[in-house]
Amino acid sequence: MQNAVILINAEKGRINSVAERLAELTGISEVYSTCGRYDLVAIARTPDFESLATLVTERLNQVEGIRETETLNAMQVHSRHDLETMFSVGF
Repeated sequence: MQNAVILINAEKGRINSVAERLAELTGISEVYSTCGRYDLVAIARTPDFESLATLVTERLNQVEGIRETETLNAMQVHSRHDLETMFSVGF
């Protein structure tokens, strides 16, 4: 599994519509609106690197209202939760 944090700035007045559209994309598990340098933070979880690459380079580009992104590909996940088990049972 590939995990990434995608930091997003949206066009003025489009934060909510961008967040809603992102949340519909396969591979995006959560989208948070934030205060600070970035408008949105999207959490991506994909089965492999190729799926992540397609999500970031192709499908995100189709979302109208995104001004810029920065993708942080996770090297290791440090968590008390077993995410793969949670997702495999449908949580």
